[in-house]
Amino acid sequence: MKVVVGISGGVDSAVAAYLLIKEGYDVVGLFMKNWDSNINNDPEGITEGICPQEQDFIDAKNACDILGIPLYRVDFIKEYWDNVFTYFLKELEKGRTPNPDIMCNKYIKFDLFLKEAKKLGADKVATGHYARIEGNKLLRAVDLNKDQTYFLSQVKVDNFKDILFPIGNLTKPEVRKIAKEIGLNVADKKDSTGICFIGERHYQQFVQNYIKGREGDIVNVETNEVIGKHNGLINYTIGQRRNVGLSGDDKRHYVCGKNVEKNILYVAYGEDNKYLMSDEAVIEEMNYIGSEKPTFATCKFRYRAEDVPIRIEYLNEKEIIVRYDSAKAVTPGQACVIYLGNECIGGGIIKEVRKNGEKLWYL
Repeated sequence: MKVVVGISGGVDSAVAAYLLIKEGYDVVGLFMKNWDSNINNDPEGITEGICPQEQDFIDAKNACDILGIPLYRVDFIKEYWDNVFTYFLKELEKGRTPNPDIMCNKYIKFDLFLKEAKKLGADKVATGHYARIEGNKLLRAVDLNKDQTYFLSQVKVDNFKDILFPIGNLTKPEVRKIAKEIGLNVADKKDSTGICFIGERHYQQFVQNYIKGREGDIVNVETNEVIGKHNGLINYTIGQRRNVGLSGDDKRHYVCGKNVEKNILYVAYGEDNKYLMSDEAVIEEMNYIGSEKPTFATCKFRYRAEDVPIRIEYLNEKEIIVRYDSAKAVTPGQACVIYLGNECIGGGIIKEVRKNGEKLWYL
């Protein structure tokens, strides 16, 4: 059986390929390039020597040489711009906080990439994601600290039927140990962090290349006083406490809302202030992976957040209301991903946040 593995240039996908070789599969690597600093008007991403995207390809090629498998390459630069990056910019302009990595999985990695893999004759397609598939269920990874089902919540259920997640039953230390034992060049390579097209760079500086933020007032939501100036609403997210723009006070005031029309950033004092708390959210663009539609479940409002027990009201096929006792910094534009135990039922995008049945006016 032929398996095409998405090889990224990191340790996880390389070990995934190795495990499949050990199991006797005919393994082929496929590297996808989604970002090009020259094409995408990204001057900060162009550095002397080899750019990060090309270094990843070199690392991927060397890993495949060590494993003794061929590596093919496909470019999705235009498709990524059209389906992921444009979405990212539009959401920022609306005052929301998008998660482009979720959209990358939906439109690129588990759609276009699958089609390219099929062209190479793939019976199955594998990636280095920390997740598990058992039967027709998407389950959290064994390593809960690395679990990536949150980012898979918008993938169409039919697109999982030929997917393998070889490292879903392993912890990250176990993956690195295997890589070292077989002499992989990426055994100690640092994990990529943050949004893929930003990487290690300063977020605000990167975004300013594409959207120019307008200076506006920072208002204390409790007193309605102007207490400072912000450098563009696109640079802030709900719950943020650092780099807010209040000299000497960044550790005490938290972003709790935005008014895009009036260009106002609302802040409130203290980590546990009531303006960061809510008890209800409207979720749109729901995508169902599991077959069940439970009334009671848990959800994650952010990737590394704790599970929140919720009660679910189904409005229609694409919208639900989730109710919970209390949660902090629930943010429009972020994903709400729903779980029954270890099973990922699916998820949607946070549209509106409420408290005591009323939409929070400052959001």
